[in-house]
Amino acid sequence: MEPTELTAGPAQLVLTATVARRYYVDGRSKVEIADELHISRFKVARLLDQALATGLVRIEIGHPGTIDTDLSSRLQEQLDLRTAIVVRTEESDQDVLGFAWARAVASTVPALGGMAPASLVQLTGSLPRDDLSMTSTEIVRDIGRLTGGRVTFFYAPFLLPDEETARTLRRQPEIARAIDQFRAVTKAVVGLGAWGQGQSTIYDAMGVSERRALGKAGVVADVSGVFLDESGAVVGQEQTARMICMNADQLSEVEDVLAIPYGVAKAAAVLAAVRSGLVTSMVTHDAMARVLLGGSVLTESRRSAG
Repeated sequence: MEPTELTAGPAQLVLTATVARRYYVDGRSKVEIADELHISRFKVARLLDQALATGLVRIEIGHPGTIDTDLSSRLQEQLDLRTAIVVRTEESDQDVLGFAWARAVASTVPALGGMAPASLVQLTGSLPRDDLSMTSTEIVRDIGRLTGGRVTFFYAPFLLPDEETARTLRRQPEIARAIDQFRAVTKAVVGLGAWGQGQSTIYDAMGVSERRALGKAGVVADVSGVFLDESGAVVGQEQTARMICMNADQLSEVEDVLAIPYGVAKAAAVLAAVRSGLVTSMVTHDAMARVLLGGSVLTESRRSAG
């Protein structure tokens, strides 16, 4: 007695779908299908009846279960297999989120609600500030509680006295482990500062001579330690080298980089960041949007770019 409906299991389901596909889609006759699949034409007829009765055949060949019958039958035919079962699975790749230390980034943490599961990576060290008690480590750990994913963090300052000290610190196991995870980051949230007092945490942390040197290099923006001139070109790499952060090459490999700029004084810096291609997404306020869309900063920047 022939199995009814789909009680014979995945192989019977695939056979039914294969018969239905060849009959309804490919236009084969029942006799042709019987010859090709080495079954009787009466069985072909019964399988077609089952396909209609169970809803396997409607407008298209499909099935609401976890077995992809179309892919199964196509794979079976293409590779000339006796049976092929293709199971639908959820996409296994999850985002790896990277968070840099910045006032704007820290301010978003208390407002976050539930988040999809994801791994988190700390992207920078921290700077001591009276107006911001949350460190970069606390940022990723707090967000990690929402996602339930693995959190890679470390304890380190953002800015070091010189490149050699930074290089030595990067070799510390916990920092090296985080840096090794940079290449896995798919989405990053970064700080975006304008090169001026009170507009950049890095500017405020640097000495006068360093500020002047970067100013002479044409810096108008910093993206979590990566310095940009008005055209969006990367400058000041020697200063980035003494920081614990993503460099420009590492940041450029991230699929989506989100900045959260506020304060219209940063408009020129925002344009530089967008021109660089390092910042691909933005959350900002209406005043900034109006300046960027129609203000003198945009007009002047277009003139200089041309």
